[in-house]
Amino acid sequence: MSQTVTDIHQHVLSLAEGARRGARALAQTPTEAKNRALEDLAQRLTNSRELLQEANRKDLGAGRAKGLSAAMLDRLELTESVIQSMADGVLAIVGLPDPVGEVMAEWVRPNGITISKVRVPIGVILFIYESRPNVTVDAFALCMKSGNAVILRGGSEAFHSNQALLRLIRESLAACGLSEDGVQMVATTDRAAVGELLRRHEHIDLVIPRGGYELVRRVTEESQIPVVKHFEGVCHTYVDATADLEMAQEVCFNAKVQRPGVCNAMETMLVHEAVAEKFLPAIGQRLREAGVELRGCERTRAILADIKPATEEDWRTEYLDLILSIKVVDSLEEAIEHIENYGSHHSDAIVTLDEEAADRFAREVDSAAVFVNCSIRLHDGGVFGFGAEVGISTDRVHARGPMALPELTIYKYIVHGTGQLRE
Repeated sequence: MSQTVTDIHQHVLSLAEGARRGARALAQTPTEAKNRALEDLAQRLTNSRELLQEANRKDLGAGRAKGLSAAMLDRLELTESVIQSMADGVLAIVGLPDPVGEVMAEWVRPNGITISKVRVPIGVILFIYESRPNVTVDAFALCMKSGNAVILRGGSEAFHSNQALLRLIRESLAACGLSEDGVQMVATTDRAAVGELLRRHEHIDLVIPRGGYELVRRVTEESQIPVVKHFEGVCHTYVDATADLEMAQEVCFNAKVQRPGVCNAMETMLVHEAVAEKFLPAIGQRLREAGVELRGCERTRAILADIKPATEEDWRTEYLDLILSIKVVDSLEEAIEHIENYGSHHSDAIVTLDEEAADRFAREVDSAAVFVNCSIRLHDGGVFGFGAEVGISTDRVHARGPMALPELTIYKYIVHGTGQLRE
C-alpha cells in the first residue's frame, strides 16, 4: 500500500478488523508453530541485510533533508550489527517459555469445583512508537510469542524501513502456514490515523505508546482504549552517608553518561551532606570531562563553585541529554522525599553500605524498579532476562517495569465441576 492513504477511516477499520481475526487465530496457535515462524524471521533478517539497508537509506536521506539530529539518525540507521542484533533478539524470544496456558494458581472449593487461573493473550495490541525500526521486530516477536495480534504504527522517519521489515514478517508467517492478519501496520504517515485507531475500542484491547512525552500525552488524552504508558524518566541516584565512594562514582557515571538520551538515564544525583565534600569534586570533574553540564543547589555550588544554579524546574526535568542536576541532602528521609516530590516513579537507586538504609529506600521509593548499589541503566527487559520489551511501564495497573512476555498476557478462570449449582 502506498504511503498516502486517501480514506483514513476505511484503512484503519480494515487494519483493526484484520487484527481481530488474527488475534483469534494466534490465541490458538501452538508454541512450536509460533517458534518456527520466529526462527524463520530471524533467518530472513540475516539474509535480507541489503534489502533492509536499501529501504533504510531512503529514510536516512529523508531524515538528513529534514534536519534530524545526529542522535536521531544514529537511532534510525540499520547497520549490519543492528540487523544481526534484531535477529539475535528474535531467537532469544524463541528460547523463552511461552506464557500462554500457564496455570498461575489452582484450588478446589468445598463444593467440589476446581478453579484454575490461566494466562491468556490480551488480544489486539496497538503499538505506537517513534524512530528506531528495530522496535518493529521486537514488538512483533513479543506479541507473536504471547499470542497477541499487533497493529504497528511507527514514526514517519522510519516509514520505508518499517515497511520492509513488515514484508519479511509476513513472508515468515506465510511460509509457516500462519495467518498474516496477526500483524498489521499503518500504511500512512498521516497523524489522523492515530486518532482513528484510538477510537477503535471494539477491535483493539490495549494501546502501548513508546516515545517522547508529547506522543504519550496525546495517546493518553485521546484514547478510548486502555493505555499502558510511561510519561517521563526523571530518575535519581542517591549517594548515602555510608556509600563506597568509588562504587558510587562508577554507578553515577554509568547512570548519566553511558546513554544519556534514554528513559532510564539519571537526571538528578542526590548526595548525603556527610560525603558531599569528598565525593562531589571527584565525580564532578569526571562528569565534566565527559561533557556533562552540571546544575546544582546552593550547597552543591559551595563545593562546585563554577556550575549553574539548579532551578525548581530542573528537579522535574527529563533532560535526555548530557545535563545533570545535583542536590545535597541532610538525610535518607530527605532523599526519599525529594524523589517522591519530583520523580516519575521510573528508576531510582541508592548507593550505600547500610543494609537498613537500603531496605528502607527499596521499601519506600515507589518506582517501577528500585536499585541498590548498581546503575539504573540496568532497568531493561533484556538485562532482566526477559529477552526484549515493548517499553517500561510506570503504571500501577496490570504491569510495571519492562513490558515483556508475561506482561503481554492477562488471565481467565476455568472452572471444572460435576454438576454443581448455586444454592
